[in-house]
Amino acid sequence: MTDEPPMNTPTPPPSDAVDAPTSTSPPPASPESPPDVEYFVNQIKTTADKLLADGVSRGDIKLLSTALKELRYAFKVFARYRHVRKVTVFGSARTPPEHPAYRQAVWFGQRMAASEWMVITGAAAGIMEAGHIGAGRAMSIGLNIILPFETGANSVIAGDPKLMNLKYFFTRKLLFLKESDAIVLFPGGFGTHDECFEVLTLIQTGKSHLIPVVLLDEPGGTYWQQFMRFIREGLLERGYISPEDLAFIKTTDSVDEAVAEVTRFYRVYHSMRYIRKDLVLRLNYPLPSATLDRLNAEFAELATGPFVQTEAHPVEANESHIRHLPRLRFRFNRRNFGRLRQLIDAINASPIEQAVSQPGQPGQPGQPSQLGQLSQSGQPGQPLG
Repeated sequence: MTDEPPMNTPTPPPSDAVDAPTSTSPPPASPESPPDVEYFVNQIKTTADKLLADGVSRGDIKLLSTALKELRYAFKVFARYRHVRKVTVFGSARTPPEHPAYRQAVWFGQRMAASEWMVITGAAAGIMEAGHIGAGRAMSIGLNIILPFETGANSVIAGDPKLMNLKYFFTRKLLFLKESDAIVLFPGGFGTHDECFEVLTLIQTGKSHLIPVVLLDEPGGTYWQQFMRFIREGLLERGYISPEDLAFIKTTDSVDEAVAEVTRFYRVYHSMRYIRKDLVLRLNYPLPSATLDRLNAEFAELATGPFVQTEAHPVEANESHIRHLPRLRFRFNRRNFGRLRQLIDAINASPIEQAVSQPGQPGQPGQPSQLGQLSQSGQPGQPLG
């Protein structure tokens, strides 16, 4: 990636700059056939042409150009691992190797790699380095931010094609969440809490799909206990969040519990997407009728109408690797995301009656692993000490 000097953040664009871009690509033929990739690429080109007509400053265009190049390159790197589960690890870059939290992060990285999960970190020292040591080079991905006072990526991921060097925090933050199936946070400073609150905000508001968020402390540590005390006393008791919002967070000082929280989230639940006004939950296994009856009774306030178990919708035809999975479809109110997390927990507690083959999603029953396609430049590491 190009290493350029930082620039000032641009002011918001005028209201007439957010008009819907036109495209030379024809609209979809019917509601059953969504716009193709070429349609959206043409929209990007049209929007870029409008920048000249709008007389946008050189600095603003340079910002957009750099951000677009960073995202395009990152999408290219991540595409190879699209169907491999990934966990992002956050924590302080200042944590030394002899610290218990560092050793905890090494052990967590190793456990996740052994479960065929890749580990994404900010690629620097401290907790980020520890997560990569545990996972090993082959199972590590790095999103390094270019800073004048940082020495570069840690030795595990340095020089690896899965290392991306980014100029902007906002592109890096987008990639952390977009590409992750879980977030695990170790003790850290402003940056760690920034990531924590952004993840929780995006999940709470429905701007991100639901994923597990684990606050993992050193053995016997109280760092996250103090944080959760503030959450309960400073936010919940004052009515700034709802009781069900606490369902987004798991706090523990046990690696075993953290790994279980992450992997159990995908025991029955697989993923989600919206199709028009309906929310569709993809499932690894079909739900027993008793479970479906229970969901309709206990979570009726989440939906207008019943929860219906169904097959893939025609608009999902481009996702061939999960087309065979059963679906739970309902008209979600798009408001109570804490309760939606509780719904997924109830789904994951459901008895498993029938396995469904899942090509392309490692770590699940009845499917081949894709990890044989990964770089063989390293193996999962060993815990220190």
